[in-house]
Amino acid sequence: MMTTGVAALPSVARAALLAAVRGFDGFDADNDPHGEHDFGGVTVAGYRCFWKIDCSDLGQRFASPDPADPAITTRVLTVMLAEEY
Repeated sequence: MMTTGVAALPSVARAALLAAVRGFDGFDADNDPHGEHDFGGVTVAGYRCFWKIDCSDLGQRFASPDPADPAITTRVLTVMLAEEY
């Protein structure tokens, strides 16, 4: 999922942003203290952006009781401009 701000970016910048999110592997103790790899930030073409992964139940109404179990979890990746956070 992308926010309206990301959707409004020039297509080249948006493609570069999505590629940077896909390739993100800069997790460390400061930005991922729980080791969940569910949030990150990138700057692409002068745009500061964040991404996050939410794990909900299959109905997407509540948090998943076990995010590690794909049989009961829906994961949603959201990409947003920093100012939309």
